[in-house]
Amino acid sequence: MLDNLKKYNIVLASKSPRRQELLKGIGIDFTILTKEVDESYPTRLPSIDVAPFLSLKKAKAFEDAELPENYMVITADTVVIVDNEILGKPKDREDAVRMLNMLSDRVHKVVTGVTVHTKDKTKTFSVTSKVTFEMLDNLEIEYYIDKYKPYDKAGAYGVQEWIGYCGVSNVEGSYFNVMGLPTQKLYKVLKEF
Repeated sequence: MLDNLKKYNIVLASKSPRRQELLKGIGIDFTILTKEVDESYPTRLPSIDVAPFLSLKKAKAFEDAELPENYMVITADTVVIVDNEILGKPKDREDAVRMLNMLSDRVHKVVTGVTVHTKDKTKTFSVTSKVTFEMLDNLEIEYYIDKYKPYDKAGAYGVQEWIGYCGVSNVEGSYFNVMGLPTQKLYKVLKEF
């Protein structure tokens, strides 16, 4: 599958083990190369546009001059949005508790922005999923945080972990998007690239 990509050396610019697993899952061979990127964004940018803005920013960190002809870079950024507030990665345990209390017994959006970038072409898109959490008590929230340490995850949770098994009652849209990479849409974009 995806024979059109055989001419590229594909780079996933992400340290996320979940993104690496998901990209492997759609049958793509890739190497990992990351760059430090300032993840700030304009304060007036609508929350729904932040993830695609950041994924493009991450892709543009690979300057065209340093990008060989046959390289394709895939970048992604995921944000959790509740009440129009973006929940990024928690700063510490207290911040993680605050975030999970905000998500408890509510519906929130998970937006992942993805950019596919070559020397000649750049395509950015985003996918939104809605996630419904059951009511979580403090004991459950603290158990999850202390056992799984979700400090590297937007919104302080990983849907593929205990909290997803026990606390998420519904996902509307792509489940893999909530994990960090909307595989179906990415596959379609890569097929047409």
